[in-house]
Amino acid sequence: MTISLYAASIPVYKQMLGSLADILNKTESHATDKKIDPNALLQARLYPDMFPLLRQVQIACDFARSAVARLSNADIPKVADDQQTFADLQKLIADAIAFVDTATPDKIDGQEAREFVVRAGTPHERTFNCQHYLLHYALPQFFFHVTTAYDILRHNGVEIGKKDYMGAY
Repeated sequence: MTISLYAASIPVYKQMLGSLADILNKTESHATDKKIDPNALLQARLYPDMFPLLRQVQIACDFARSAVARLSNADIPKVADDQQTFADLQKLIADAIAFVDTATPDKIDGQEAREFVVRAGTPHERTFNCQHYLLHYALPQFFFHVTTAYDILRHNGVEIGKKDYMGAY
């Protein structure tokens, strides 16, 4: 049986980006209610050698856009990672969802064996086929950054739980 790359990717990215947007809304309200400087949360991290919340959200959006582009054999949108506020992150997420929405089953399904080269932040190249890339690289990377964003906020007292993380499904 063949997996539908579309079904395994597009609804998942939309669900989790939507939940990330909702979590950030709750975080902004939390900061206002508790009189916390929003930048303290945007720059919060779980450990000194980890990226802060702001960068976790940026990378999650980057992975959603790049995975959808690669799966549909399209150009990866160039987006400056210069966001500084919750409003900036909300726009980044909305733009990522809008790009994900451009993908259609006919652009993605049937591409499982198509190969391409990825340079994952290093000069080293890695060749993937679409199915292996999605299931073993793109989705795990995406979930790592969404989960880390959630964990940073939960650790900093934002009242969110599993239902918030899961979003609408």
